[in-house]
Amino acid sequence: MDAETGLFTPDSVTWQMHGDPMMWVAGVRALYLQALHPRAVRGVLENSDFRRDAWGRLLRTADFVGATTYGTSEAAERAGARIRKIHSMLGATDPDTGERYGVDEPDLLLWVHCAEIDSYLHVVRRSGFPLTDAQADRYLAEHRVSARLVGLDPAVVPGDRAEMAAYFEKMRPRLAAGADARVVDDFLLRPPTHPLLIPAREVLWRRVAHLAYASLPPYAHELYGRPAPEPAVVTRRLRATGSLLRCVPARLRWQLPPKHILRAMARLGPDARPAPYKVGR
Repeated sequence: MDAETGLFTPDSVTWQMHGDPMMWVAGVRALYLQALHPRAVRGVLENSDFRRDAWGRLLRTADFVGATTYGTSEAAERAGARIRKIHSMLGATDPDTGERYGVDEPDLLLWVHCAEIDSYLHVVRRSGFPLTDAQADRYLAEHRVSARLVGLDPAVVPGDRAEMAAYFEKMRPRLAAGADARVVDDFLLRPPTHPLLIPAREVLWRRVAHLAYASLPPYAHELYGRPAPEPAVVTRRLRATGSLLRCVPARLRWQLPPKHILRAMARLGPDARPAPYKVGR
């Protein structure tokens, strides 16, 4: 492993896919899905000030994904160690039993990981990013590495689409949209913002939130109790949104924080630039 290249090389599916602008919509879908696990969402609510620091939380997540995807091996390992240390110090109370538990329980870490990685793959691919089934499986296998960084045993992490589907099927009886999930749902639809930015929130952010919600699996819509458009309509909207966002020059998009892609290109050269056509090389 080349320390300068990092944990994911420019030849990986992850390197190319994580540069796509639809990753932001995928990240919101992941939050909706993660909130359906009562213990996972309770851990967030008891240990996070996300309701007052919405953008900070999103940017910290983006920073972790960017650092582990495009940073050096040392930077990725350092980011993982920081996450593991934080998690080791945090606990929460089970909303049903009153039991105290650590947020770094393997079952919780696995749920958060799978909801996140599945959301990235589902939204980006469904919005038009070209991936074959084999490449989609390769992406999931690559993310046994990121699972290790947060403290999971890679051997227990789904490594292809069939294993991921089996995992979610197994988890469905344990999911619920309780009071905590409703808090997250309300927050994602109406995140606190400066009064002058409320019109922009209503026009832009709510569309992102609605699209992310619509892309959830049908059982998630049933649990939340809010309908979604027909799957074909959702796919058309994802593709239209993806086409629009991809019209924005990549160099301009990558100027937004945390700029990990630009730093990787400066470190490795212009050939390291992420692009969909490079996935099948």
